[in-house]
Amino acid sequence: MLIPDRVVMDQVDVLAKEVMLFSRDTLAVKMRFINPALSRSELTPARWALATDGERLLYDPGYILHSYARENNMPVRSYLHVVLHCVFQHFFVSKNINHELWNIATDIAVENMITELGLECNTVKREEKQQAAVENLKKEVGQLTAEKIYHYLLRHSLKEDDKQRLYRLFLTDDHEAWYIHSVDRELSNMGERTAAEESSDSDKTDKINDNADDPEEYDRMSRKKKQLQQQWQQIAEQIALEMEMTAQKYGEHAAGLVQNLAEVNREKYDYVQFLKKFASLGEVMQTDDDEFDYIFYTYGLELYQNVPLIEPLEYKAVKRIKEFVIAIDTSGSVSGEAVQNFVQKTYNILLQQENYFTKINLHLILCDAAVQADIKITKREELEKAIMNLEIKGGGGTDFRPVFRHVDRLIQDKEFTNLKGVLYFTDGEGVYPEKQPTYRTAFVFVRDDYQVPEVPVWAIKLILPKYELES
Repeated sequence: MLIPDRVVMDQVDVLAKEVMLFSRDTLAVKMRFINPALSRSELTPARWALATDGERLLYDPGYILHSYARENNMPVRSYLHVVLHCVFQHFFVSKNINHELWNIATDIAVENMITELGLECNTVKREEKQQAAVENLKKEVGQLTAEKIYHYLLRHSLKEDDKQRLYRLFLTDDHEAWYIHSVDRELSNMGERTAAEESSDSDKTDKINDNADDPEEYDRMSRKKKQLQQQWQQIAEQIALEMEMTAQKYGEHAAGLVQNLAEVNREKYDYVQFLKKFASLGEVMQTDDDEFDYIFYTYGLELYQNVPLIEPLEYKAVKRIKEFVIAIDTSGSVSGEAVQNFVQKTYNILLQQENYFTKINLHLILCDAAVQADIKITKREELEKAIMNLEIKGGGGTDFRPVFRHVDRLIQDKEFTNLKGVLYFTDGEGVYPEKQPTYRTAFVFVRDDYQVPEVPVWAIKLILPKYELES
């Protein structure tokens, strides 16, 4: 007797669901710290082999049974792989990100974390081949996080064959859902759709993206996305706390996981926007496009043969970086390369037209336990020359107080008229002033371990990973 296709499909669905539940339970027993994340995603049959939109863990029943038959541990490892994508919020991506490289970077980071844990329930055959590639990456970037791997891949233009090799070697799930505004609820019901009702993946994506054309729908999705991100951020923080309490159990095997948690839990800033906090409000000789009369301008060209009629120049009040201090910690614990990269990046931001006045008043101060040099910059050419000839002086212990005393004297001498702040580049190991200065102060730390000393309550703390300065 022939068994109806519907019955077979129902049996497949039931068995696949049991495999997924067993995988979740296995992880819950072996990795108790991950429990907050395991219960967050709803198991949902779908046409995608394996995927997540942050709310649901989407899986194809046939694919799950096939992978289980091929290698018993594969569903457990795959389940953890997808959940870790959520914990580290890999699916909250910038619209400008290189999708191909980000997909590869996140899969490498997650697979490496799972392998490092060394749990028997997650062990699969392809680990050996993966680790050969991972070891080469570690030599270049150190402890692997998705962000560090991504920036490394950006800086090194890989051949297409190399990218495809890495993609296939670490591929576990489909990332398509990361790059659409919302995963339509149709996806959860695709197993019940007829062949006539099914559309191509491209059509499906286009339909979902069409939602963004509706302002109300777009706002709703934006709010939902923000709420979802906050929920996963809380889960990541909770897992980090659980890891601290069970650190002895996993030890160095959890180094990758701990490092990635530090990355996702650290305060993140856009350095360009951060630097703009030090901007001064002033006037620049710039036409105000809202006031400029182009009709009057073109009429003059026609009437007087290429002689435009120009009304009095309208001035536009805009924010520009005008007066501030960059203090560089030149103690022995701060590398010259890091200093050069930091100053260069700051310089590049300063030279963006929207970020600087025609004339600037910048003091580049080098200091360890005492002020070693004060380089005054009044125009871009001087800043470029200063960077090209920057000589790191000092090398002793770190004391931040001399810089602030020096800046206070400059203010008393009328060297500054509207100083907005001091940007202090350091590793944080030093003596801080006891009193709050009259100007805004930010301490910028460039390091990858995120173990940064506390700064005074009146100071701003900014942590920049090294890859942000290298890109």
